[in-house]
Amino acid sequence: MSAHCMLTGTQPGFGNRISHSHRRTSRRFDPNIQSKRYWLPSEGRSVRLRLSARAIKTVDTIGVEAAVARIRARGVKV
Repeated sequence: MSAHCMLTGTQPGFGNRISHSHRRTSRRFDPNIQSKRYWLPSEGRSVRLRLSARAIKTVDTIGVEAAVARIRARGVKV
C-alpha cells in the first residue's frame, strides 16, 4: 500500500537529491504515516487507521467519530 493518509489524503512528494557536485537525482518525500487503533463507541468496535502524525493530532482535536465520518466522506472504507 502506498504511503498516504486516510484522513488528510497526504501523499508522497517528489523532488531532487542534489549532491555536492550539484548532480540531481530523483527522490521521494514520504509523509510520516503511523498505524493507530481507535475505539469507535458508536459501532462497538475498534478501527485501525493509517494516519500521518498531523492527522493523529487532528483526531485528538475533533474526536474519532468526526474523523471516521470525514474518512468515509472521502470514500475510504473503514
